[in-house]
Amino acid sequence: MSLYVEKFPADANQAATNNKQNLVLIHGWGMHGGVWHPIIKKLEPHFNLHIIDLPGMGFSPPIEPNHLQAVAEKVAEMLPANADICGWSLGGLVAMSIALLQPDMVRRLVLVSTTPRFVNSEDWQDGIDGRVFRHFADDVSNDYQATLLKFLTLQCMRSEDARATIKQLRASFEERPVPTMSALQKALNILLDNDLRTEVENIRRPTLLIHGDKDTLAPVQAAHWMAQHLPFGRLRVIAGASHAPFLSHADQFVETLVQFLEPAPAIKLNT
Repeated sequence: MSLYVEKFPADANQAATNNKQNLVLIHGWGMHGGVWHPIIKKLEPHFNLHIIDLPGMGFSPPIEPNHLQAVAEKVAEMLPANADICGWSLGGLVAMSIALLQPDMVRRLVLVSTTPRFVNSEDWQDGIDGRVFRHFADDVSNDYQATLLKFLTLQCMRSEDARATIKQLRASFEERPVPTMSALQKALNILLDNDLRTEVENIRRPTLLIHGDKDTLAPVQAAHWMAQHLPFGRLRVIAGASHAPFLSHADQFVETLVQFLEPAPAIKLNT
């Protein structure tokens, strides 16, 4: 079964003839593609947008098995050729995995609030305690929509149009099915179980990291680590932003992304 992909423009003929680069947007845990809706109007003049619902989220059916590699392979089936990929949080893990598994599918990467390992361990203290994710999962299981809307509201409090953004997010969540607890748990396990630190140096594509300096779910120290270990990585830290800078600081986010993606790469990279 195919994953749900929302496209802007929806007209395939228009997209094929407008000479814009394809940009794929991949959401984070517990969300769906509607979380990107507040910035679509800002991105549409620059890109053909392909917004994917991850397996078991939004309109996409669940898949089995549901681990990081399986999810990455399923998402890769939906990609246009030579696409730029922007992944947020869990979506960033998926984007990195695609770049590692099928590098020819990827032109450039934008990783938003993403780290190679989300939870702390004896040799990694740039994540958070796994219990934080589990507590959040418990809250979501008790009241899915209220918990996620509360989370997203906190993320966009610094936005100049916070009220309109929250209204749009609320509408988008009401338009798509609630994921099952099984789907949420399996996606949570991807965050808890995966560690891509030893593989980051094998990502041979130009990569932009966008991170908020107030992020408590993916501490900015992890983004600095990524910038040092990615062969072609650069980091933009947005002051005052937390885990969803595309909501709280939309103009800065879009300006940074467009500046990185619009110019053609100056060098040809080997896979």
